Amino acid sequence: MSKDKLWGGRFTQPTDKFVEEFTASIQFDKRLYHQDIRGSIAHARMLGKQGIIPLEDVEQIVSGLRKILEQIEAGEFDFSISLEDIHMNIEARLSAAIGEAGKRLHTGRSRNDQVALDIRLYLRDEIVEITTYIDLLIDSLLNQAEANLDTLMPGFTHMQTAQPILFAHHMMAYVEMFKRDKGRLEDCLKRVNVLPLGAGALAGTTFPIDREYVAEQLGFPAITRNSLDAVSDRDFALEFLSDASILMMHLSRFSEELILWSTSAFQFIELSDGFCTGSSIMPQKKNPDVPELVRGKTGRVYGNLMAMLTVMKSLPLAYNKDMQEDKEPLFDSIDTVKGSLKIFADMIREMRVKSENMAKAAGQGFSTATDVADYLVRKGLAFRDAHEAVGKAVAYCVEKQTDITDLTLAEWQLFSDKIDNDIFACCTVAASVNARNIPGGTARERVCAEILKVRAGN
Repeated sequence: MSKDKLWGGRFTQPTDKFVEEFTASIQFDKRLYHQDIRGSIAHARMLGKQGIIPLEDVEQIVSGLRKILEQIEAGEFDFSISLEDIHMNIEARLSAAIGEAGKRLHTGRSRNDQVALDIRLYLRDEIVEITTYIDLLIDSLLNQAEANLDTLMPGFTHMQTAQPILFAHHMMAYVEMFKRDKGRLEDCLKRVNVLPLGAGALAGTTFPIDREYVAEQLGFPAITRNSLDAVSDRDFALEFLSDASILMMHLSRFSEELILWSTSAFQFIELSDGFCTGSSIMPQKKNPDVPELVRGKTGRVYGNLMAMLTVMKSLPLAYNKDMQEDKEPLFDSIDTVKGSLKIFADMIREMRVKSENMAKAAGQGFSTATDVADYLVRKGLAFRDAHEAVGKAVAYCVEKQTDITDLTLAEWQLFSDKIDNDIFACCTVAASVNARNIPGGTARERVCAEILKVRAGN
């Protein structure tokens, strides 16, 4: 009944049972138990330090909360839907265990600033863990790059063969993406890592609390500066969901390539059996289920971002019950990102590269045509004229069903009298790759340098 609830003094009738179940959040916010207890211990110590509650009560509260933490982690705590959320479940158990002292814990705070604190503490912990998973994936990519510094492959634009590159260079492209993802999360952490406790329900509190002391206890470098904003702000969670969506987009693009590369049409890589499944009817099949599933889960994380944006888009200040819907999308995205990163790091580490197939494909599709155009430019021809001459040479090869690497000097000279015997050295795949020896280029020397920079933390 409402009058039996910790907030039930104003009510004379019991809460409808279905309403009770519908409005409760304990089914999912119980994962905040550790953060809730940490925040309550810091709050209790501050209340005692400020003389707002007796120090002996603080000792009982801290001891009681630690026992509750042990009970939850041992699976001995029964969560109650009638108590709605993690905050009320813990507070009710504390009061039942230590009596009057437990009822003093909530002095000077509201569930509004309490839940804002719990989410910030939780997300702070999770961001740190997610960045460690990104580091593991980057390490796997670096290992593959180092092992394939001499592996040539075709680079693509529009999914058509464009120019040859090193497979290591391709891996390092994803290293750059995931480094940016890590940087975004670290930047997001600055806005997560702000203490909201002390904002009360929306206007602050009449008690002489010490917010800076609580911030110090919980490792927050700053406190919120406006009580209305503190309890109604979920920008930090939206920012995380946006960062998570970009990260998953990168994983999805990588997944698409792994799926393509593992097909019989490409045969560029082979994923370990541990990351694939078979067919119930076709005995020859080896399906790349892990990258396919990560590609699919990307839409789920996008959906969580849109759900949260939609929840927040029309809310007046300050707290509204709609904001209870912030946790499930956040929790789901955290779990999805962590799982995807972990499995990707392991999968990339065990991936086998079929370098001979890649090298063969790298020489197809007139991939060194641009090198011939550059050759003509160095001979004094304007680039547009060089482009036209090589385009005609390619058309000639298409008609003759041959490749530019197979043309004789006499055939080359049909398209430009500036072409000489040195043309043959410039239009090989290896020469094409190593000629791009500029910062950020695919030449072996440059890729090696980039690997060393990343290994050194740059």
